[in-house]
Order: sequence, then C-alpha cells, then structure tokens
Amino acid sequence: MSDLKVALMTGTGQGIGKGCAIEMAKAGYKVSLMSPSTRSKDLAEELGGIGCQGSVLDTSDLQKMVDATLEAYGRIDAVVSNMGHGGGVPETIKTVGFDPDYDGPLLELPDTLWHESLDMYVLNVVKLARIVTPIMIKQGGGSFVNISSMNTVEPRAPYPMSMLRGALHSFSKLFGDRYARHNINMNNLMPGFCENVNLSEFAQRSIPAQRPASFAEIGKACVFLASEAARYINGQNILSDGGMNRAVR
Repeated sequence: MSDLKVALMTGTGQGIGKGCAIEMAKAGYKVSLMSPSTRSKDLAEELGGIGCQGSVLDTSDLQKMVDATLEAYGRIDAVVSNMGHGGGVPETIKTVGFDPDYDGPLLELPDTLWHESLDMYVLNVVKLARIVTPIMIKQGGGSFVNISSMNTVEPRAPYPMSMLRGALHSFSKLFGDRYARHNINMNNLMPGFCENVNLSEFAQRSIPAQRPASFAEIGKACVFLASEAARYINGQNILSDGGMNRAVR
C-alpha cells in the first residue's frame, strides 16, 4: 500500500459528515468531499483536499467525483458514505427509548419517501461500491465505512426511515464476504445522538454517558474503521452511542 492515503467522502457539508472529514484529514488522509451544497467544496479547501457539488443519487455525479479524485491523487483508500435521517428530527427529544406519547406518522408516509430513502441510504453505497471496488482491487485493498444509525438495530418511532438501513447492513455483510479476499472491507458505524440535537434532561440522563457524542468522536471512530488496524473487521455494525442501545449482540 502507498504511503499516500486518500479518502473519498459524501455528505460532508455539515454535522457528522463534516466531523468525519476533519478527523480523516487530521489522520493524514487527502480528502475528496461531496455534498449537494457548496459547503463540502469550502471544507475541502480548508483541509487541503478537493471538493465537488453533487448528489449521491446521481451516478454521473459519483463517477465525476471518483474521476476527479483519481486525477488528483491516483488512488482511493477509503470511501465514507454519510447520509442524514429522512423525515426530520423532533424539536426536543424527550426520551431515548419508547415514547408512549409520540404520535408521529408511519402508515401515512408516502411510497415516494420510502423509495427515496432506499436510494439515499442503500443504493448510493451500492453505486459507489460498483465504481470504486475495481480500483481498490487493482491497488491492493481499501475500506468502505458507511455512516448508519443506532436506530437501525433498535427502531425508534421518530426515525422510521432508519429501518431501511437494515438492508445496508445486510449488503455490507455480503460485500465483505465477497471482497475480503481482495483486502477490502465494508463496515457500518452507528452513531447515537450527537451534539447538534436538543435533548431533554430526562433523555440526556437516560444515556449512560450522560451526554451526546461530539462530531469529533464519531469522526475518530470513522478513522479507525477506515484504517489498516480495522482491516480484519468486515461486514460489521459498530455502535458509537454512549451505551444507549440496550441489547447485547
């Protein structure tokens, strides 16, 4: 493997994606960033990388990003796919578990939202993997890190679209099975509530860590999963939620 490390990252305009991009750059990666707005281009300039404006739903935008990355650096060592929740987040999060007073939509959600969320949470990863995997095979390996959600494995009513990430987790396992022989892995990082959410006092006390995560903490976990130190971890779903989710897996 080359001493040069290059990370291609989507959804890096703000929040968790931005935090991951900053930490990847701190860890020595040259970053290639994309988001629908110009914020990723501005961040890439700050981090000494390259940025572009585009949509993960558009295969041609993804291909342009990959081509620009290869033209600039000649390789791609890590792909970090980040997409946020669909359907919005409650203004104040009252509880981190089941809320008997929550009466949000479920059956009322339109088919278009389900299909758009499948494209956003699952198929964007599949599309990028199609483009980048042959490049990683040729260069001798690489890592995919998908930013998922703690709500995937313990569904919560305010975030119904997160159930679709379960398909992403299954795809990651199948991908890991198929391409581990080429020194390529794919894992899912599942953040809990982060610093950009408004937690009630009760909700915050219900988190064993007694606080939300910082974007930097999620970013550091992303750096680990993208690194050689995690290469033998493949097809796995890693929680970074301060101990919120209760099940032992």
